[in-house]
Amino acid sequence: MTVEKNWDKELTPEQYRVLREHGTERAGTSPLNHEKRAGRYFCAGCGQELFDSATKYDSGSGWPSFYAPKVGAVATTVDTSHGMRRDEVQCANCGGHLGHVFPDGPRPTGLRYCMNGAALKFTPEK
Repeated sequence: MTVEKNWDKELTPEQYRVLREHGTERAGTSPLNHEKRAGRYFCAGCGQELFDSATKYDSGSGWPSFYAPKVGAVATTVDTSHGMRRDEVQCANCGGHLGHVFPDGPRPTGLRYCMNGAALKFTPEK
């Protein structure tokens, strides 16, 4: 993990709330939820590549969803907030909160990486 830095100066207030304070954006509010172009998704905090558009799908959840991250790009921890047990997904490089992973996704992994769009930056293929 990278050394803690002045995140509040480098991120928008919403990115800071999500990435550094483990917040969640409201369902259906991220433009990335409807992004269909080929490209790559990066951590909005540190720029690490996290997901490829080939693994993105419409889960109907209201958040950008993927069935697999890039190898070594994310880490998971147990989140027991809000009276439930979930697997939190974090950027493996900077530790930023990205969202949660659930076991109800499509093949081939059966996983749904339910990500906050505020935690991601999208770069389309040229």
